[in-house]
Amino acid sequence: MTAAIGALVAPLLGLTLSAGTASAHGWVTDPASRQAQCANGVVVCGQIKYEPQSVEGPKGLFSCSGGHSEYAELDDDSKAWQVANVTSTQTFSWHLTARHATASWQYFIGSQLIAQFSGNNAQPPADVSHQVNFGSYTGRQKVLAVWNVSDTNNAFYSCIDVNIGGTGGGNNGGGNGTCTAAAWDPARVYNGGESVSYGGHNWRAKWWTQGEQPGSTGQWGVWEDLGACK
Repeated sequence: MTAAIGALVAPLLGLTLSAGTASAHGWVTDPASRQAQCANGVVVCGQIKYEPQSVEGPKGLFSCSGGHSEYAELDDDSKAWQVANVTSTQTFSWHLTARHATASWQYFIGSQLIAQFSGNNAQPPADVSHQVNFGSYTGRQKVLAVWNVSDTNNAFYSCIDVNIGGTGGGNNGGGNGTCTAAAWDPARVYNGGESVSYGGHNWRAKWWTQGEQPGSTGQWGVWEDLGACK
């Protein structure tokens, strides 16, 4: 009898534990978000460098860290974050390591919502891009990108430092500013010898590749790090 009760309780317990946690993970890769810069070694960081996709917290926060104390460095505006030089509009690209049904995507400067895109409660593709208009904002700004999943109370957070209308003061993974190579495109096929820019660095493909993020494949992987943009 005891064994039978245990068999019934175990599945119910599993459902209870998973109900409040999204099975999805993702972050902004282009322009390089703060956690992307940590993961690529552009900025010296702690635990977040191993899991840039995991900045998850309750919906409604205005926090780069998603409220996680172990990721608090993402909230530190004094760190040497690379700044993306952008025009009055910019495409922001997310990479999702697990594709959870999506309620909406939101973009903020401060507490001001500057763009919102519906997810239609559908499962998104592995790579998602949005074109955001900055309106009257100019100069150095911190953009908070938010991915609101559908069936939990959680969201994923990513902060991106930009210089709107700027031509100096930083470089980025989008090929703007002082990075001369074109930005890495996760949807494009690259052949050996082709170069891209990502995370403030230039990279060269050693062989055919598609969808493999520069800086994530390791020393023996497809991308050769040519060093920081100059």
